[in-house]
Amino acid sequence: MRNLFSVTIICLSFLILGIFWSLSNNLQQVAARLGENLVVTLFLNKDLPEKDALEIRDKAGRSPVIESLRMVTADEAKERFQASFPELRDVLANLKANPFPASIEAVLRPDRAGPDAVAAFLQSMTATAGVEDVQYNRDWIERVRSLGRLTRAIGLFLGGILVLASFFIISNVIKLNVLSRKNEIEILRLVGGTNTFIRIPFLIEGTILGILGGLVSLVFLAVLIQAFPLYLGSSLGALQELLSFRALSISQGLALVAGGAVIGWLGSLTSVSKFLKA
Repeated sequence: MRNLFSVTIICLSFLILGIFWSLSNNLQQVAARLGENLVVTLFLNKDLPEKDALEIRDKAGRSPVIESLRMVTADEAKERFQASFPELRDVLANLKANPFPASIEAVLRPDRAGPDAVAAFLQSMTATAGVEDVQYNRDWIERVRSLGRLTRAIGLFLGGILVLASFFIISNVIKLNVLSRKNEIEILRLVGGTNTFIRIPFLIEGTILGILGGLVSLVFLAVLIQAFPLYLGSSLGALQELLSFRALSISQGLALVAGGAVIGWLGSLTSVSKFLKA
């Protein structure tokens, strides 16, 4: 029962760490995918004549930082919104007019999209008559990356607290096991058993408990990654892409298992060393 409790605590500790690690992986992946396609969106005034819209497009196309341009009509913008937020279709249906403006999507050339060049382009387009707003997706990329770093930091903090708790629990469990075998240890000492010889079985026991806790946490994490999208379905809408779990890499999985082994080994070492010195 004591060993089961130890494995459970270790599992919970590394499961929480793995969850936040998985969320962070997903956010970093989303940011990387956004970074592959740097886009500036120019939102046009709703009543802007088509001729003026084409002039704005031509002006943007003359910039050396632009790779390609695409006109997005108000109807296309509405269809995109309905595809991303199907739960809000009824709201749009009740509106008498289309609330979405037409826009121009400008894809930047990665080799020329330096900070100064992009800033000059954004300033120029913002000052252009007929352009209501300018949106640059690099701002979103930085926000997503920052959110990923924050998620990982929170996971390390919470996981670290539970890992520390795991250390003390394993230490106490091994201490109880040592006390229950006190007579056997005294006999081993009488027949010439060294402290190292006595210590090894308890170190192995603690390490095995830690490895089991780490492995079980990976199993539960894998189940969570598969079950989470099925449970929520499409209820999160566009946020589902951000609040999704991404499988850990092999190195991350091995790090969790190795972390469990180290915690188990250190907890056992501390406990047995205190007893043998007594």
